[in-house]
Amino acid sequence: MDSLPGPLRDLSERLAKLPGLGPKSALRIALTLLKWPRERADALGEAILTLRESLCFCSRCHALAENDPCPICADPGRDDSQLCLVGEWDSLLSMEEGGFFTGRYMVLGGLLAPLEGADASQLEIDALRERLAEGNVRELILALGTTMEAEATASYVKNMVEKDFPAVGLTRLAQGIPLGSEVKYVDRETLRQSLLHRQKL
Repeated sequence: MDSLPGPLRDLSERLAKLPGLGPKSALRIALTLLKWPRERADALGEAILTLRESLCFCSRCHALAENDPCPICADPGRDDSQLCLVGEWDSLLSMEEGGFFTGRYMVLGGLLAPLEGADASQLEIDALRERLAEGNVRELILALGTTMEAEATASYVKNMVEKDFPAVGLTRLAQGIPLGSEVKYVDRETLRQSLLHRQKL
């Protein structure tokens, strides 16, 4: 990289910090941008600036939005008694794309990851407390995933809810064998979770 012209090296190093991009991929992207017509490159730069200037975090659910409150929080037809807790905004998007959930959301802004220095003070735990303290939520649905970080976060939230908001029911997304799968091809942890959360017929 040292032999690259300064501006190309600078852009490549910045692009390499994006998720999923290594130095070689970042350099390929930088070279592609260099080949673009000036107008197209300018439009990309403008879109990045507009993204930063036009979006905000919803003060109710902490999702990215163009307005505060966001359309979901502003919708009077949503069910206030159900609150779905997600780690990041893209998880909210996945839930909404299905069109099957009609309650409200809360975005934590990450998950607990002590080894990476992410503790509860960096998450929207206080905002969650305020939301639960309003008294409208009857069910808190944990949609955090099944990673170790998700499990640690779920445990933290569970302890907090049981201690401070005993009237709020706590549920989590079902875990187990995906539709269309055969048991012999399912990994051990998924099988364990499936057996643990088995359902009556």
